[in-house]
Amino acid sequence: MKYTHIRVAARAIILEDDNLLLVNAYATGVSDLWCAPGGGVDKGSSLPENLAREVFEETGLTVDVGAPCLVNEFHEPDTGFHQVEVFFRCTITKGKLDGAWVDPEHIVSERRFFSRDDASKVRSKPDSLVHVAWGETSLSYDPLEVIEK
Repeated sequence: MKYTHIRVAARAIILEDDNLLLVNAYATGVSDLWCAPGGGVDKGSSLPENLAREVFEETGLTVDVGAPCLVNEFHEPDTGFHQVEVFFRCTITKGKLDGAWVDPEHIVSERRFFSRDDASKVRSKPDSLVHVAWGETSLSYDPLEVIEK
């Protein structure tokens, strides 16, 4: 399948007790790649609205969406897939991670809080995620990353 448009996604940087929430978004559980919760933006809905919905679907948590802190993009030349992601700092307003929670779309297979040290040891994208999560920067740009096979 060849993609002809750029997909826009919103993602959440959630720190609680100095731990970062990451999800494994592979329903089969075959990947070691972790990312911030979030997903594609629905047309006609704001980035924060989409993000709050996605975080709830993937984690069962209700969040307050704060300021943007990172813009990231990646591209897969063979398929033409190109995604631009806007990361927002978020605060949990309701809920706790529950082992019984199931992502209704069955995409997220695991969700977990990581200390800074542990987060820096797992494979995550974008590469700047850990730095931005604990950084003091107001807004960063992670340059276009070409996905190589």
